[in-house]
Amino acid sequence: MKEIVVISGKGGTGKTSITASFAMLAGPEIVTADCDVDAADLHLLLKPDFRIEHDFYGGFAASIDKSLCIGCGICASVCHFDAIVENDSIYSVLPIHCEGCGYCTEVCPSLAIQMHDRFTGKWYDSTIKTQGRMIHAKLGIGADNSGKLVAKVKKEARLIAERLGAEIILIDGAPGIGCPVISSLSGAALTVLVTEATMAGFHDLKRVYELVKKFNIPAGCIINKVDLNREIAEDIRDFLKSEGIPVLVEIPYDEIFYQAMTAGKTIIEFSHNAIAEKMQKAWSETLALIG
Repeated sequence: MKEIVVISGKGGTGKTSITASFAMLAGPEIVTADCDVDAADLHLLLKPDFRIEHDFYGGFAASIDKSLCIGCGICASVCHFDAIVENDSIYSVLPIHCEGCGYCTEVCPSLAIQMHDRFTGKWYDSTIKTQGRMIHAKLGIGADNSGKLVAKVKKEARLIAERLGAEIILIDGAPGIGCPVISSLSGAALTVLVTEATMAGFHDLKRVYELVKKFNIPAGCIINKVDLNREIAEDIRDFLKSEGIPVLVEIPYDEIFYQAMTAGKTIIEFSHNAIAEKMQKAWSETLALIG
């Protein structure tokens, strides 16, 4: 079993549209995972049925038992996050401020404060329109620990792939270089870097590749909107060549991406067009890279 992670240094490069097209080309033989849990949108194109739903708990939060609280205020005085507030001598915890450090429980003289598991979102096991399986999730509003939720999505995707005998897990990673991206990359056999021919796109491509190099993961690159700035496009090609990263395909700017997305379809389904052919080439090149 091999994991292919599609990532980008910034949002808006077409990463999710490309991942969804790859999923359609691969069909039911692979397992797909959406690890962009902070802003999940792969479901908009692959139409999962959300048939199995699970709550996810990540980290801890404090709560105060008012029947035991003596109103001394020590907890509020030591909280570095201003998560404990007082109203008419009654103390309570603001969950969105609490970082789960547990300091308040250590200083409470009446043992009125307990730590409990924090609900941070949901994850789903779905069948998508390819009739393949997809593991995906949604982080709760204001919740953190997205890296842990990504790890859960990947773990469940691996279990499903093992059960089904699937040889490939296709992962839509988060943009940037933060915790969700690091979690997405763990155990990957190949990363597909998606960039665009803009100054920001080139800058963030270099930044995210530094992260990929630290994991020692092979990479290929798709240059989207390659005709936006031909000079920057040439700079990207030079950078990729210097790092030994093959260009899987170059895609010109085309409004068909937005038209397909508005219709809730992938490029592959939307119409027979030159961009769809480029997607097919990119997927073939990707499979060739992982053998």
